[in-house]
Amino acid sequence: MTSSENKMPNLTKPVIFFDGVCAVCNGFVDWIIRRDHDRKFMFAPIQGETFAATGRVLGDDAAEWKIVYQDAKGEYSEASTAVLNILRDLGGGWRLFSGLRIIPAVIRNAVYSFIARHRYKWFGKREKCRIPTPEERAQFLP
Repeated sequence: MTSSENKMPNLTKPVIFFDGVCAVCNGFVDWIIRRDHDRKFMFAPIQGETFAATGRVLGDDAAEWKIVYQDAKGEYSEASTAVLNILRDLGGGWRLFSGLRIIPAVIRNAVYSFIARHRYKWFGKREKCRIPTPEERAQFLP
């Protein structure tokens, strides 16, 4: 994934693409919002128009969908690497968790994929994508 492929134009902030109907994914978004005091991040469901405009494809099997992160440079990361990059960019003490990169991605992503395959069963699934509160609306993309 290079910064030149599938770049989203006109976005000045990092974007976290998440499964809008997944309870654990929405919980992660809520967790980030509570800690993102500087409003560094934008959010968009992978089921939405903004993600579709990236040209990225996650496949038809929702159990295999991954969080996708586009950082401020326009570079993409997915799965466990995306989570670690988000924590790095969130800053503060959360940056320390990005040190988990010493664990090989193949191992990190195996754990990530195991949780992703079971997330609806373990954490639930919503009927509709997350609706941001009026205070959050400026941080969400369609």
